[in-house]
Amino acid sequence: MLLWALVPLAAWSAPDVKDVRLSSQAEGTRVVLELSETAKQKIFTLDNPARVVIDLPAATLSGKLPVGEGVVKNLRAAKRDNGDLRIVLDVTNTVQPRSTWLVADNTSGPRLVLDLPVGVASIQPVDKPIPAPTPVEVRNAAIEPVPVVSATEPAIEPAPVPTKSISSVVSGRDLVIAIDAGHGGEDPGAIGGRGTREKNVTLAIARMLKERIDAEPGMRAVLTRDGDYFVPLRERINRARQAQADMFVSIHADAVRDMRVSGSSVYTLSPKGATNEAARWLADRENAADMLGGVSLDGKNGVLASVLLDLSQGATMGASMDAASRVLKQLDQLGSTHHSDVQQAGFVVLKSPDIPSMLVETAFISNPVEEARLADPKHQSRIANAVLTGVRDYFYTNTPPGTRVAQLKAMRQARAQ
Repeated sequence: MLLWALVPLAAWSAPDVKDVRLSSQAEGTRVVLELSETAKQKIFTLDNPARVVIDLPAATLSGKLPVGEGVVKNLRAAKRDNGDLRIVLDVTNTVQPRSTWLVADNTSGPRLVLDLPVGVASIQPVDKPIPAPTPVEVRNAAIEPVPVVSATEPAIEPAPVPTKSISSVVSGRDLVIAIDAGHGGEDPGAIGGRGTREKNVTLAIARMLKERIDAEPGMRAVLTRDGDYFVPLRERINRARQAQADMFVSIHADAVRDMRVSGSSVYTLSPKGATNEAARWLADRENAADMLGGVSLDGKNGVLASVLLDLSQGATMGASMDAASRVLKQLDQLGSTHHSDVQQAGFVVLKSPDIPSMLVETAFISNPVEEARLADPKHQSRIANAVLTGVRDYFYTNTPPGTRVAQLKAMRQARAQ
């Protein structure tokens, strides 16, 4: 396969690949190259064995290559004699790459996004170069197919059968994840010894997490705040409920007096906090009815209303614990965790009885080493990836019916049979 994507020459001199990320899902694997600036690139595939090759003229690689995941078995990179940087993806089978550019934002540089779908045949080759998107905001744009041509394709080949992307044949609603960046505005949160403010770290991670969730087929993210301003704690819950969120994730960075304390933690609502919140909801029968899916509590005695609320709240707390455990497992792979198990507390932002909720203490900003990591966009990206992986794992294991994820999961299971 052969593919060229072009941008103006002034925009691609001496680019540096600062980070390479992988994420896999039911329908394929996504490769994200974050660069110092937009670049001219050449993408093609080779057979026997199957490989995807990315050539970046005059580029350098300062970031580390991740381990293989999904259809990508291994990644390697080297400088060619002409000065180009070549990145080779060893893949499990022949794939049809699809690429697009995401422009730089406040937390990341320009990104070349390469999707490698599962089970999609090669398509008709093209004779002309394909230009890259112009530098406009395409942060949440869908990945469009990129025509490619096989380098080992026979001279005579039957006409390919047109195929549809998985996203074009899957219907149903998206799962909605509410992401809450802790603190903000006049509330800076904890402040590290070097002056790093928790409110800035949490917003940066929240934006990265939103970008990754929005890139997941069948998922969509909403932010309770997308700037440096204060949002009252219960208003954060209200915004998640107004968005009909399926899950609520609050991002924080812990702090204690002892600067030696380190590690991440994940919290869900404590039983005591749940009991207190249930009493609060039952005191407001209109809100309680809304929480119970519109079930009117008029004419029902307090005992029955309490039972209905307990049933809903119990299921929510169980789902919260399950999802939080999966996120904690992923965070543990980034370094030591402060607690080996999910913790429970009465944080206000966890008190929505109808939305599975967790609070992620990403690290201790009071620890000098962890403060430096929290201020590093690369580490922020790793945290966002870990949370995404845990959340995605939960929903592919506990899949709500009628969602796009449920259909994608069914398609994956059908292919495996």
